Amino acid sequence: MLDELFRNNLSWVERITAKEPDFFEKLAQQQSPEFLWIGCADSRVPANEIMGLLPGEVFVHRNVANLVIHTDMNCLSVLQYAVEVLKVKHILVTGHYGCGGIQSALDNRELGLIDNWLRHIKDIYRLYEKEFEGLDEEQKLNLLCELNVVEQVTNVCHTTIVQSAWKRGQAVSVHGFIFSIRDGILRDMGVNISTLEELAPIYRMQRKSDLLRR
Repeated sequence: MLDELFRNNLSWVERITAKEPDFFEKLAQQQSPEFLWIGCADSRVPANEIMGLLPGEVFVHRNVANLVIHTDMNCLSVLQYAVEVLKVKHILVTGHYGCGGIQSALDNRELGLIDNWLRHIKDIYRLYEKEFEGLDEEQKLNLLCELNVVEQVTNVCHTTIVQSAWKRGQAVSVHGFIFSIRDGILRDMGVNISTLEELAPIYRMQRKSDLLRR
């Protein structure tokens, strides 16, 4: 099985270099992606392939259920590097229908350490609990997958990293997408934030100089 992986790698290299002989030479020079993808670790949801992008065109962070947690230094480090060093223009928070992590949160199954991670999904369910009334299990799962994307978009925007970028005048937008494994379609959730003014006032951090002028 592992030998096959290396054979597949060589075939992939041959296909790319046949189309563009200097592809890897240029790729080695630098990466300058316009997109940061924050997605689920699910093996069925590969960022580059879904969007038809080549290596070097999208910076990627993935975890179970595509969560953006304010104490997750891994996610925050990726976000800071993408925004401040790579200067990405678009942050794509991308969930998917049928997410196993979200299903586990709904089922209340005890899985171990990851149960602590999935508490954040349960918090979203609690916030929108009335919207789940009357829905069957599949509808509940689909809705929670969508609401999770919405909440994680706002979590990205609440970070000091993104807000500092906006204050500097840096053009960066945060978008919510959702992917369907059943048909392969990537859908825009219509959640797009690109300015500090679009956030609820309680989340808008102000410079000390602004506070002193009050």
